[in-house]
Amino acid sequence: MNLANKLTMIRIILVPVFLAFMVVNKPSTIIIATIIFILASITDKLDGYIARKRNEITKFGKFMDPLADKLLVTSALISLVEYGIIPAWVSMIIIGREFAVTGLRTIAASEGIIIAASWWGKIKTVTQMSAIICGLITLVYNYIFIKYATYVILTAAVIITIISGVDYFVKNKKALVTQN
Repeated sequence: MNLANKLTMIRIILVPVFLAFMVVNKPSTIIIATIIFILASITDKLDGYIARKRNEITKFGKFMDPLADKLLVTSALISLVEYGIIPAWVSMIIIGREFAVTGLRTIAASEGIIIAASWWGKIKTVTQMSAIICGLITLVYNYIFIKYATYVILTAAVIITIISGVDYFVKNKKALVTQN
C-alpha cells in the first residue's frame, strides 16, 4: 500500500476516534476532536497531492478517498446537528448531494465514464470543512463572532454544495442517458 492510500486509511480510522471524543462532550474532548478533524482534513489534501506527485494513483485510492471524505464530513455534520450548532436540513442538503453525485459517478463508471473532481467540488470540500471546524470551535468557545463566522461559512458551503452538485449533473448528463 502506497503512502497516499495509507493516509486515506488513516483518515477513515480517525473518524471513529473523532466521534469518540465528540460523544464525551467536554471542552477538552471537543478540542481534541477538532484537532483530529483538522488533521484528517489535511490528509485529504495531502493524499491526493502525494498520489499525483509520485504518479501512484490507484483504483483503491480512487474509491477509498471520496469514501473517507464522506465519512469524515458526514460524521462531523451529524455531530454538529446533535449539538444544535447546525440545522438538520443543512446536513441533509450536503449529505444528499454526496449521495446524488456518488450515484452519478457509479452510473458513469458502469458506462466506462470517469468523472473527475471538479473545481466546484474542491471548493465545496474546503468550505464544508471550514464550516465544520468553526462549528466545532463554537462548541468550546461560544463567542458571537465565531457563531457568525460559522453561519456565514456554512451558508457559503450550502450554496457551493448545491452549485457543485448541479455542475456535476449538467456536465455529465450523458452518463444518465442510456444507449438502448
